[in-house]
Amino acid sequence: MSRSKFAAIAATYALLTFSSVLNAAELKLLRYGPLGEEKPGLVDTQGRIHDLSAHIDDIGPATLSDAALEEIAQIPLSELPLVQGNPRIGVPVTDTGKIVAIGFNYVNHAAEMAVELPTEPLVFMKATSALTGPFDNVIQPRNGNKLDYESELVIVIGRRAQYISEDEVFDYIAGYTVGHDVSERAFQRERGGQFTKGKSADTFAPVGPYLVTRDNIDDVQNLSIWSEVNGEMRQQGNTTDMVFGVKEIISHLSQFMTLYPGDLIFTGTPAGVGDGMVPPSYLQPGDVVRVGVEGLDFQRQTIAAPR
Repeated sequence: MSRSKFAAIAATYALLTFSSVLNAAELKLLRYGPLGEEKPGLVDTQGRIHDLSAHIDDIGPATLSDAALEEIAQIPLSELPLVQGNPRIGVPVTDTGKIVAIGFNYVNHAAEMAVELPTEPLVFMKATSALTGPFDNVIQPRNGNKLDYESELVIVIGRRAQYISEDEVFDYIAGYTVGHDVSERAFQRERGGQFTKGKSADTFAPVGPYLVTRDNIDDVQNLSIWSEVNGEMRQQGNTTDMVFGVKEIISHLSQFMTLYPGDLIFTGTPAGVGDGMVPPSYLQPGDVVRVGVEGLDFQRQTIAAPR
């Protein structure tokens, strides 16, 4: 065999090996510990938490690129101590610059809210101060009496994205997680008609429990999504019913704003919210809400009275 032919075969083998390593980077990451003292962790196939803090400072913008996630994936589990007990689980990503959300993005939710389907993604923001852990209490704001739940798929941005095409979108996504777009409908509609005002109170953005890297999800446009209140199933949908899919949402947003690593994109909620019931059924202190997305696990919160 000639040297040139051998070199070509070796190069091809190296490329295939590298690709297989990247495909193996199917991580489930989280941050655990008391509020403000969270540590980075990795969840193994048995659901056990391993401490990553000897290898990375935290899970945030600097650790969301493909290269950084690949480095984490290459750490042998034997080097990662098991975390004992049942620690508090925090938001899986820190230093989020912005939370962008898409309204009326499921056909049946738009119908139950009696609105026309949007012709472009309806974009609003949630304040980053609303972020809270997936099992922390949701606190009813003062003068808020129409508290509602919305189970959502959340996209975690992994690379700076500006003016990207739909075909490029998945190269810019670090992974996915579960989001609860808690809403105060009176603030949203009766106080000037502003989505952001009704979506941004403290604890109104539970996110987690995990950041599941994109290789873990075979088809992000075919995931069941659900919520329940006090054990009663309320929402039962599927991401296939989105008006605008993940590729359309991220490409569209990148035409109007630069997306940065760590940014979170809430992608909308299916039918079954309390405001769409007849009569409406709003959350009260003491109610327990669970929201979940297939492949990403679930959250659970208790509604707490105003402070």
